Amino acid sequence: MSTEAGWETELADYLNDLSSAQDELLDVLRRKLRLLATADREGLHAIGELEQALGQRLQGCYQRRCEMLERAQHVGLPSESLQALSGALPGKQRRQLEARVAEAAGKTRLLQHQSLTNWVVTQRSLLHLSHLLEIIATGGKLCPTYGREESSPTGGALLDRAV
Repeated sequence: MSTEAGWETELADYLNDLSSAQDELLDVLRRKLRLLATADREGLHAIGELEQALGQRLQGCYQRRCEMLERAQHVGLPSESLQALSGALPGKQRRQLEARVAEAAGKTRLLQHQSLTNWVVTQRSLLHLSHLLEIIATGGKLCPTYGREESSPTGGALLDRAV
C-alpha cells in the first residue's frame, strides 16, 4: 500500500472495525455490571460467550494494527503508533483520521474503566461471600487472632449439634 489514499482507506476501515468492536464490548461490560449487581447467574453465563467473541475480534484488530504499522515502517512512514501514522498522511482525511484515532484511544480508556469497575464489584462480592461463610462456619463467634485467651468453638451451628 503505497498511495496516500490507500493508507487513508485502510486506516479508516480499521478504525470503523475497531470502533464497532469497542462499542459492542462497552455495551456488554455495562450489561455485565447490571447482571453482577443482580447476581443473575444465567445472564452472566450467557453473556460470557459474547464477551469471548468480542475479545477475539479485538485480538484480530490488534493483529491488523501490528501488520499495518509494520508495513508503514517498510515504506518509511511513522510506525510507533496509529496516531503518528495518521498524522503523517498528507491526504484530505488526515484531521478526521487523527480525531478518530483519539476517539478510539478514549474508548479504550472507557473500556479499561468499565473492566476495572466489574472486577471491583466481583472482588467485593467474593469478599462478602467469604465473610458470610466465616460467620456460618463459626456460628457468628469471632476467634481471637492474638493472645492466649481460649478460642471460641469453631464448628458453628450448622456443623456441631452442641452449639
